[in-house]
Amino acid sequence: MSLKIVNRYGTSRLYLSGTIGGKRVSESTGTSDPKRAEEYRAKREAELWQESIYGKKSVVTFAHAVAAYLEANERSENTKRYLRLLLQHFGTSRLIDIDQDALDEAYRKILRDGISAKPATKMRGVLTPLRAVLEFAAIRRWCDRPAFDAPKIPKPRTTYLKPTEVERLIASAATHLKPLLIFLVGTGVRMSEALDLEWKDVDLPHRQAVVWQKQQTQRRVDLPAVVAAALQKLPHRSGHVFRPMQIRRLTPGADPQQVIGERYHNNGRTSGGQIKSGWAAACRRAGLPGQMRIWTPKGSTSCRQTFVPEFTPHDLRHTWATWHYCLHRDILRLKDEGGWETIGMVTRYAKQMPQTYRDQITAWLSGADEPLNDS
Repeated sequence: MSLKIVNRYGTSRLYLSGTIGGKRVSESTGTSDPKRAEEYRAKREAELWQESIYGKKSVVTFAHAVAAYLEANERSENTKRYLRLLLQHFGTSRLIDIDQDALDEAYRKILRDGISAKPATKMRGVLTPLRAVLEFAAIRRWCDRPAFDAPKIPKPRTTYLKPTEVERLIASAATHLKPLLIFLVGTGVRMSEALDLEWKDVDLPHRQAVVWQKQQTQRRVDLPAVVAAALQKLPHRSGHVFRPMQIRRLTPGADPQQVIGERYHNNGRTSGGQIKSGWAAACRRAGLPGQMRIWTPKGSTSCRQTFVPEFTPHDLRHTWATWHYCLHRDILRLKDEGGWETIGMVTRYAKQMPQTYRDQITAWLSGADEPLNDS
């Protein structure tokens, strides 16, 4: 029996009704236009016939899989952004048609540098989110498990700061940034976890805090003396702990003034873009390595320049982990307290820093007032 277009009482939209391959069908065409409804009927009938003969794998589209993937669990804004780009490219392509050739074409169309993009860019912007959707679909038997030729990513160099460099960095930072930087070094939490931290999750008397990871799981972190002291000095005790400096007009027509905002915007990233300007200024004043970027803005005839530091705010997490292993020499404890999923993710921190730095690390974490010595 083929599908028919029928009217339903109480709505102007047209519906499909009938049986295909023994399966009863009753669904909206999404339109009240007979011509568009007929186009939908023909397409849907062909899909259902194909599904009844060859199975679900033959008809499920990428758009359908993305919709189900987003509905199943809350996804980060960053993930949604990558999925939107993939959806624009693949659209209603069938999952079974997304192979290595289709992946290479996605690199060309989606990435700025196309197929020549860096391996990490390919993984982050295309392959990782695509593979996540296809794995999700494969579990539901909508397609086979994805098998792609993954770009070979060079092993990253573990970058961290020494105690004297951390001391110079914090001394050079703007007043409102100092507590955040101290917190990141002293606890090793991710930037997104720190920016989401609220006072209700901080126990200053017992020097503990609860942070929420991106998987919406909580993790307790201990607050070293230097961190507890920095938080103790903050003037507020409600809402978000770390807050940005903003320029506002307090009254209409008045001159702009610097005021403390309610919270930093959390974009789900860990790289520290929320404090980009303040971070670069602190690194430059602290004498940390970096380079000047010079460019001419579009539509302008004059050059501009900005300092691009070699370190990023996320390197403070690497710093904490490197210091942690130097102090405790316990890889399992580091994995647990740092919130990593596997041992393989933390072995990179083993034997990075000589034991001779232990006294300097201990002195900084204890909040000692004496300046650290490089020797």
